[in-house]
Amino acid sequence: MKKIKKVLDGIAAVSSSSSVQPGIKENDIQETLQSEHFQLCKTVRHGFPYQPSSMAFDPVQKILAVGTQAGALRLFGRPGVECYCQHESGAAVIQLQFLINEGALVSALTDNSLHLWNLRQKRPAILHSLKFSKERITFCHLPFQSKWLYVGTERGNIHIVNVESFTLSGYVIMWNKAIELSSKSHPGPIVHISDNPMDEGKLLIGFESGIVVLWDLKSKKADYRYNYDEAIHSVAWHHEGKQFICSHSDGTLTMWNVRSPARPAQIITPHGKQPKDGKKPEPCKPILKVEYRTSRSGDPFIILSGGLSYDTAGRRPCLTVMHGKSIAVLEMDYPIVDFLTLCETPYPNDFQDPYAVVILLEKDLAVIDLEQIGYPIFENPYPMSIHESPVTCCEYFADCPAELIPALYSVGVRQKRQGYSKKEWPVSGGNWGLGAQSYAELIITGHADGSVKFWDASAITLQMLYKLKTAKIFEKCRNKDDKPNTDIVDEDPYAIQIISWHPESRILCVAGVSAHVMIYKFSKQEATSDISMIEVRLQYETNDIESPNGDPVQPLLTPGTSSTNSQPAIPQSHPSTSSSSSDGIRDNVPCLKVRSSSLKQSVGYQIELVVQLVWVNGEPPQQITSIAVNSAYELVVFGNCNGIAIVDYLQKTILLNLCTFELYGSNDPYQRQPKSPRKTRQPSGGLSDINEGSSTSEDRCKSPTSGSGSPYNSEDEQKMAHFIEKVRIISKQLSKTLANDIAKMSRKLSLPTELKPELVKESGEHQTKAHKKYLANDVSRRQQRRSHEFARSKSYPNFNIRDNSFSRSRSSSVTSIDKESREAISALHFCETFTRKNDTSISPCLWVGTTLGTVLVIALNLPQSGEQRLLQPVIVSPSGTILKLKGAILRMAFLDASGSLIPPAYEPWQEPNAPEEKDEKDKLKKRRPVSVSPSTSQEISENQYAVICSEKQAEVVSLPSQNCIHKQSITETSFVLRADMVAMSNSICLACFCANGHIMTFGLPSLRPLLDVNYLPLTDMRIARTFCFTNNGQALYLVSPTEIQRITYSQETCENLQEMLGELFTPVETPEAPNRGFFKGLFGGGAQSLDREELFGESGSGKPVRSLAQHIPGPGGIEGVKGAASGVVSDLARARLALDERGQKLGELDERTAAMLASAEAFSKHAHDMMLKYKDKKWYQF
Repeated sequence: MKKIKKVLDGIAAVSSSSSVQPGIKENDIQETLQSEHFQLCKTVRHGFPYQPSSMAFDPVQKILAVGTQAGALRLFGRPGVECYCQHESGAAVIQLQFLINEGALVSALTDNSLHLWNLRQKRPAILHSLKFSKERITFCHLPFQSKWLYVGTERGNIHIVNVESFTLSGYVIMWNKAIELSSKSHPGPIVHISDNPMDEGKLLIGFESGIVVLWDLKSKKADYRYNYDEAIHSVAWHHEGKQFICSHSDGTLTMWNVRSPARPAQIITPHGKQPKDGKKPEPCKPILKVEYRTSRSGDPFIILSGGLSYDTAGRRPCLTVMHGKSIAVLEMDYPIVDFLTLCETPYPNDFQDPYAVVILLEKDLAVIDLEQIGYPIFENPYPMSIHESPVTCCEYFADCPAELIPALYSVGVRQKRQGYSKKEWPVSGGNWGLGAQSYAELIITGHADGSVKFWDASAITLQMLYKLKTAKIFEKCRNKDDKPNTDIVDEDPYAIQIISWHPESRILCVAGVSAHVMIYKFSKQEATSDISMIEVRLQYETNDIESPNGDPVQPLLTPGTSSTNSQPAIPQSHPSTSSSSSDGIRDNVPCLKVRSSSLKQSVGYQIELVVQLVWVNGEPPQQITSIAVNSAYELVVFGNCNGIAIVDYLQKTILLNLCTFELYGSNDPYQRQPKSPRKTRQPSGGLSDINEGSSTSEDRCKSPTSGSGSPYNSEDEQKMAHFIEKVRIISKQLSKTLANDIAKMSRKLSLPTELKPELVKESGEHQTKAHKKYLANDVSRRQQRRSHEFARSKSYPNFNIRDNSFSRSRSSSVTSIDKESREAISALHFCETFTRKNDTSISPCLWVGTTLGTVLVIALNLPQSGEQRLLQPVIVSPSGTILKLKGAILRMAFLDASGSLIPPAYEPWQEPNAPEEKDEKDKLKKRRPVSVSPSTSQEISENQYAVICSEKQAEVVSLPSQNCIHKQSITETSFVLRADMVAMSNSICLACFCANGHIMTFGLPSLRPLLDVNYLPLTDMRIARTFCFTNNGQALYLVSPTEIQRITYSQETCENLQEMLGELFTPVETPEAPNRGFFKGLFGGGAQSLDREELFGESGSGKPVRSLAQHIPGPGGIEGVKGAASGVVSDLARARLALDERGQKLGELDERTAAMLASAEAFSKHAHDMMLKYKDKKWYQF
């Protein structure tokens, strides 16, 4: 059967082409990728924890833990050491407690469960869980070097949990026993638990109502009760255990002496106005948390959040630092979730000597240096500024040129802020991974404020390199009254929609939400220049126009530029001033106003050209759906649901400006519906109703500088000119009803529309006669279908970014005229390949994919490089080649005869602002584009393969024969959101992400399925907007508004991931306990210890109530074994350290024993001497 198939393919190739294509056969390509090379797993998560709820710090290991409202745990060590964990229930994390220097963490959740995490492995896992069934957990406390965890509940009771076995103790402190008759009502939930720093047998219990109880654990009764009228939020001890401080809901702090429960020793209102007549200060906002830290060298620190006066409306959240008589109020950008004071010692009964404060905000993490004047902040080394402005798009590049990251870093380091603390980042625990990856990785993110950020993503780390602000090239309105009425979005008019970047040439092209395209070049030198701008009219009307003699004529096609088509598009340094016609209709106006003055551009990316679509007869420009740029051709192309435009950014001219269906010529397979005279309201985002034109002008397929190249004779041109003014008047009259009712387009993702004809390939030659025939036929078809004007179906994506909702009509009707009329440009690709069937050599061309599943080819005739490229025009013309697939085209790529990927031609980066050479011509001659493809003038003896992927299927087409040699249906019930042709293991594959959550890979060129995993369903449009694949089996997406999730589909990376990850736990010796001193030891003034095992164990407290909580063993046991197997080195180091500690302690014991022996011998000698002295004396002689 295979032989028969080969023969039939050969016959088809002969019949479809004038000559048999030589070269190797398709089946001769040996594919090395197999299914066993693929495995899907998460690698690392970057960014700020989304919706944080709690925080904890290990002062010995120096590890920071953050819990979130979604049940996630983020653990941070030294820069580059990060870890992400997730509770299965997804319940919010109430509180976190480290087992200090033990490599373990306890988390308490809102579903009344406790979990013990093992941090001694690279991927932490849960060892034990305890689920409370009758009471809700409100507060937890774990004393230093204790295995007994105090758990407070909403009912006011305290239960005790053994963290080693995660079982309940029979010892319970009931709320009624704690308060007895001190209150007539229930005291409320437990809000604080802590033991006295100097006496472990005394437990301080804070109730929400304002009652504080000092409980004696041994006698099981309350020693003292402290009452205050205001609710309590937090409590903190002085390290000597004689005083504690409480924060209250009225903005006050109460200081209590332990032995004086009658009234507080001091009442402080940090931000309250003190009345002169001695009355109580005005109430302030609640003080949510207070910490009391003593210093050996000075006054204690009282640090609090909240407590501001109610009359400070609009003031930002603050952290207050009270040190002696000074009060520092530190304003924050976001509300404070929690804060922790970092101290030198983990022992609560010693001077804390605080040196920093970690502040967890709703959208940021800040650390303040307490040891420097002015309390400067530390520079945050973690990539937590991803969400500084909402991410709107991103691209991922692996295996970049090695010099790129240093180049970007060198220009980005100048953008860093000054005034940070000079000390090192205090969260410095853990160890780096081995970092087996040797290639450079780079992530580019586009943001709502128009900024573009470059990130170094090598070796599963993330660090921002450089930030580009695109909004600075536009004029900004000082107030809302000055805001122009030409905006097509309500907010974020500079938001980035699409990014196209070439690592080798460093050319950057971005498309914005206001229908603007910007081309940037990278430079290491500053420059000052005017901003070049081109305006493009990419809006069309297809209303039928009849001539005076009754014959239908081609309708007007609006000019492609703000100037006439026969003239080159002159770059402007400022926008066009024609903003409206005489009847108030906005026309020929861009959405944004480019700066008219010269712009000083710093090192980095500098603007080369701005291209803006303009309003046409009251119709706003449609958002751009696809862009592509090529540094070798120095061309940029973009398209939307109206059509396509090609711009020469070297000569600053428009080469092509056509409606989409005009690219077909006479080969248009669709019968298109004319636009209704009643202008419909433009939907907000998505592929909206378009205003297509039906006529074309051949001279717009060429450079405007090429002179007259119109296929129409002068008689036709005169006939056309007679009706231009009449059509313009009619068009303006029809636009009046929409002049003041243009829908504002919000920033939304436009997914390609699915189209459903089962598709076959067609090809044809683009000839002038055929083109004329097409125009006539198109007009007659529009006349025949006027009766169906208002019967069009509505099927376009409609997204609401605000609520992340997603709705899409998936109708597969082939006869949907509306879908066919909304043919948007969905994919663009520059390449050097065979343009037509009978070509014998490759040439530069542009492949265009549309939402109808059509691929069209545009031929590019480029002048020779050098001076000719500056003077002669680039000729562009549709080739007539048409290929068809099912579903909107998403991605195109090309393979050579051996199956290797052919990258587009590019020109290596050169400094654009370099000093002028003596001979400019010689300089221009040095410009030589680099391409792996053969020269355009060379005869090619080997074929190529075009790989085309759409929403529904993928095809591999042999070139130049244009025979489909492989076809693969990707999905029938869903649609592909993202597709990329990527390099992996010295081979090429097609990677796809579908809306149903499946990630799939296919071998090339055979399109054999290699991987299909149901990974992540499309829950919101953020994932669809940001998901992208790259080389070496890497991918990423924005998992939350603040976090990037990186994944791998490579088996090799999965196997090496354990070595690449950093270690959270490292063997560190626990600091020595504070010296009690001679007199404190002699008279009992030091810390008192407690035998908790005897008190809380089953022998001392009895058995707990079984129905109160259920023990659930976690999977951490097996994971712990894996972690231990992979962490032998760290275990050996810990064992060695333990052995050294044991030897040191044994040595100290020997010294003490020798000293005691010497002391005993001396005492024995003195006793013997005394005995001899008084042996024979009588009692009266003493």
